[in-house]
Amino acid sequence: MSIKVFCDIADLNNIKKFNNNNFVKGFTTNPSLMRKAGAKDYESYSKQLLKVCNRKPISFEVFADNPKLMIEQGVKINSWGKNVYVKVPVINSKKQFTGKVIRNLNSRNIKLNITAVYTAQQTAKILKAINKKTKVIISIFAGRAADTGKDPVPEFIKSIKIAKSYKNVQILWASVREPYNYIQAKQLGCHIITIPPSIIEKIQKFGKSFDQLTQETVKNFLIDSRKSKFKL
Repeated sequence: MSIKVFCDIADLNNIKKFNNNNFVKGFTTNPSLMRKAGAKDYESYSKQLLKVCNRKPISFEVFADNPKLMIEQGVKINSWGKNVYVKVPVINSKKQFTGKVIRNLNSRNIKLNITAVYTAQQTAKILKAINKKTKVIISIFAGRAADTGKDPVPEFIKSIKIAKSYKNVQILWASVREPYNYIQAKQLGCHIITIPPSIIEKIQKFGKSFDQLTQETVKNFLIDSRKSKFKL
């Protein structure tokens, strides 16, 4: 099964760079990435990104914490462009499921990216809140789950299985830690994987033999030892 690669970034220069990269099919952002990119005004900065990325799908996240404001922000974000997905966290900071927000925006035919998902149980709750027509991405955070010592793969397998009858739903592997995650996501049958720029560049260099890697590694050791003028 083929998998679509999205770039997980909000930096304008990287958006420009990867928007011209045919390997990258879309973009995901979040409030933390926006802050890191230096955004001061959320709307005006997002619209700057949309001037560059006006065809490939791009996700912008609501940042309110109560349902009413989340819905208002979602409607506004959706108005910015036809290629925009509104990102909604599966819960708010008070651990309350955002089902009301998801149902409301989904019923308006607003494309959604439900984020910060970790379990198939959460996936099941999302599926109950949506129709089978409007496009929905469910972003499952693999890397952050693995950081706790838990294997995220079983949650992906179960999520993909229960979402199978929803032709409008795509499962996205989020929180990438290493290039091999791309292989894992592809083998599992994920529809999308969103990847930081530095790891995308490594994936595009796939294909080196172990012999090549051994030689490159030894050469790097040699170069560094000479630069340091090590002696025994």
